[in-house]
Amino acid sequence: MNKETKKVNKTPRSEETRETKKAKQPWTPPSMLAVPNDPPPGVKYRWIRAEVLGFDDRSNVSKRFREGWEPVRPEEVPGYDYPTIDEGRHAGVVGVGGLILCKIDEDIVEQRDQYYQQQTANQMTAVDNDLMREENPAMPISRDRKSKVTFGGGTK
Repeated sequence: MNKETKKVNKTPRSEETRETKKAKQPWTPPSMLAVPNDPPPGVKYRWIRAEVLGFDDRSNVSKRFREGWEPVRPEEVPGYDYPTIDEGRHAGVVGVGGLILCKIDEDIVEQRDQYYQQQTANQMTAVDNDLMREENPAMPISRDRKSKVTFGGGTK
């Protein structure tokens, strides 16, 4: 008996991963303000306004630097081809269109978020206290703070 063996072209199991079988991404216009989507652990990126209509915005930059933001140099983001500022205070920093790319530790971002959440809670408490102080027993005020989200469809 003569058996012919057919050779089947199959990709090895080791190459059948999600990375190698990614669906093609639809084309989108390039963004001038794309930030690195693979930042180092514990780092956040953000574009900071450095100038407006050709004039330096020193107060904004100074405020952001005091918050903990630090300018990013091109060598800190390997694999990306960002434009850099050629002259002035921020020479050698990644920048485009009056904006500079900055980084900050995630710990500072979390602390800042907690601070502003506490400020908001304090303001809401103060508003509630002022409102309740004006309450009249003949017309009580209720403090129901509930929201309801509905999606179209109307009444059924």
